[in-house]
Amino acid sequence: MVYRFTLLTVTLLSLAHSARAESGLASYYGGRGHKGEMTCAHRTRPFGSIVTVTHAGHSIRCRVNDRGPFVRGRVIDVSVSAARALGMMRSGIVRVSVE
Repeated sequence: MVYRFTLLTVTLLSLAHSARAESGLASYYGGRGHKGEMTCAHRTRPFGSIVTVTHAGHSIRCRVNDRGPFVRGRVIDVSVSAARALGMMRSGIVRVSVE
């Protein structure tokens, strides 16, 4: 009984955490996905989850398939194809919203 309660609590907390929106700096990297696939690296979101990244009126959906970024102040690293779709290739580092 205690085990079921603990498992349910952990599951609900992880769902609440993954649904939380955040904003901060994003950069792009080579990534681990197939060529052209929009993927990203996030510190805490579960692998395989889909996040919406928004910058300057552009929104994309990308799949978490890596851990990172490991630079203070950054919330997400996106693949090159995702960076192109967001219009951040020239800047390299931009402020985004992640949901």
